[in-house]
Amino acid sequence: MKKTLLFLSAFTCAVSQSNAQDCSDLFISEYVEGSGNDKALELYNPTGAAISLTGYRIERCSNGSAVSATGGVLNLAGSIGAYSTFVIANGQTTGTTTSPACSVVLQAMADQLDGVYPAPTYMNGNDAIVLYKNTSIIDIFGKTGDGTMTTAQGWGDEFPYDGSVGANWTKDHTLIRKASVLHGVTVNPDPFIVSAEYDSLVSDTWSNLGSHTCNCFVGIPEVSNSISFAVFPNPSVDGSFTVTSSELISEIQISNLLGQVVFFEKSTEALKSKNISASNLDKGMYQISIKYANNSISKSTVVIR
Repeated sequence: MKKTLLFLSAFTCAVSQSNAQDCSDLFISEYVEGSGNDKALELYNPTGAAISLTGYRIERCSNGSAVSATGGVLNLAGSIGAYSTFVIANGQTTGTTTSPACSVVLQAMADQLDGVYPAPTYMNGNDAIVLYKNTSIIDIFGKTGDGTMTTAQGWGDEFPYDGSVGANWTKDHTLIRKASVLHGVTVNPDPFIVSAEYDSLVSDTWSNLGSHTCNCFVGIPEVSNSISFAVFPNPSVDGSFTVTSSELISEIQISNLLGQVVFFEKSTEALKSKNISASNLDKGMYQISIKYANNSISKSTVVIR
């Protein structure tokens, strides 16, 4: 019987569930619908304890379908630390003109790469995304069983919220869950008003991916002013420089002035000093974001001459 239930849930996206409790389970915290196959999803753990991803999965209901039979399913692996994120990126590494490879920078930011087409991160604006925990829905992005999405390109910010009026938010945008959102959507929305729970950024903006601000978190602030760090030499002549800090460094991210991530490196060992080689970057000013093992963040600028 258990196997039957799991099989059915993988192909039925519109089952209503009871209302979620605040800050009690994972939810989708960021949606990246970028150029080509530069697609990603971010999950957030709003609790004070790590959560194993065993039993969690993501399903894509293609073109607003009520089922995920043609949209793909991804079973998640690993765990998410307390008040931390988990990034899933499109896994395509080679491509064609019509279906290019996902950016290697975006893939480097991922905790898990998605599978082959039709996997969930092949969404293109009019696909509903459903996060499951075993047989229970714990979050929905979009609206499943939405017939308007068979022809529409995505959901918009004005009534009737099908993209025909106002701005289309779910295609060619990055969407970040508002800090006031404390749990996922467990009952299929009617209608799906994307602007109610998400803030919109332009396409190919990944500068917030890997961290999330949520009112569930009342501990260490996202951006810390108390950690001592240095970036030198600054300016850098050739794109090479060193980052040192008083805390263990877990990730370093560099963004251009448009907010686009142009360099990302995740530490494989606990160190307080990292040598960075970004010789491929053009001359100019960049923002550097340093994430520490305690999930706090420092931000600064670096100039490359």
